Amino acid sequence: MKKKKQKSDYGDLQEHIRGLKMPVIEVWDNEYPDREYAVDLHMPECTCICPKTGLPDFVTINVTYAPGKTCVELKSLKLYIVAFRDVGIFHEHLVNKILDDFVKACKPRWAKVEGIVSPRGGITTTVTVEYKRSKK
Repeated sequence: MKKKKQKSDYGDLQEHIRGLKMPVIEVWDNEYPDREYAVDLHMPECTCICPKTGLPDFVTINVTYAPGKTCVELKSLKLYIVAFRDVGIFHEHLVNKILDDFVKACKPRWAKVEGIVSPRGGITTTVTVEYKRSKK
């Protein structure tokens, strides 16, 4: 008899991560859009749910970006990150979703998002993704 593959409550979400509605990341006008400089953001309190086990994952999110015409408003970014608390999402999808939403919100010159997931079963996972604005 074949063993039936069990799906978690969150497994079906993975096909719809790109369209997942999250809180809006707000921005404010950059008074130095002509100057390239970097902003480093360190968020050690991100949590999400493992889509396979339903257990919580604890993630440190690091974002480094070069603002264009706008900068990210930090309170809205915190509320955005906190909203992942009840979302079943793979680590790779989490970091890519954050980058997509971040770039859509503030249109940086470039951005890098790193997610460092606390060890589970002896494995620490680090996922890094980068964006560079295409030159027009």
